[in-house]
This record gives sequence, C-alpha cells and structure tokens, in this order.
Amino acid sequence: QVQLVESGGGLVTPGGSLRLSCTTSGILFSSNIMGWYRRTPGKEREFVAFSSSGGATNYADFAKGRFTISRDNGRNTVYLQMNGLEPEDTAVYYCYTTILSTYWGQGTQVTVSS
Repeated sequence: QVQLVESGGGLVTPGGSLRLSCTTSGILFSSNIMGWYRRTPGKEREFVAFSSSGGATNYADFAKGRFTISRDNGRNTVYLQMNGLEPEDTAVYYCYTTILSTYWGQGTQVTVSS
C-alpha cells in the first residue's frame, strides 16, 4: 500500500520560511518522481516543483528562486524548502509520486499572514 504523509505546514508571517516534508512507504522511492502541488480555495490545483529519480528538478515560475525541492532516498522523504513566503503562497500543499500511477498525500496547510 502506497502512503505519503506530509508535515511541516503552519502559520508564518510574510517573508518567513517553512520546510515541508513528505515521507513515503510502499514505493521504490529512489526510482520515483516526487513532487509538490498546491491548492488555494477557488483556484485550480497548481504545480509547484518536482524531483526526478535522476535528481533533475523543475519549478513553477512563482517558486523559482524561493522554493527548493530535495530528496533523501535513505529516508524515503522529499522536502520543499520555502523561503520568502508571501500571502499568495497560502494553500494546501500536496506531495505526490509518479511511476506508472500517481499517488497523493493528504495535504498540509500553509498560511502566510501577518
């Protein structure tokens, strides 16, 4: 059974930082694409970043220069370091993994507010 469990969300003031974690089980982590999406109320789910099994990364334009995705294959965990957070980054952040099929975590709330 594939499971993805996110953590690290919370309330942060503008300009602050958070690091999201997503720990997985039931997959061959090192072989999978790992990534993050987010959903804001009233908006479509939007891509944030992904990390390929080979270490390549890709970011949404809004994430470039502020967010960093990384992975620890030994811990079966992918991270999303978010710096310079803005109120517009407020969303539920979802971890996903893809190899043949796509699986999602339950999401973690990030709120950026003064």
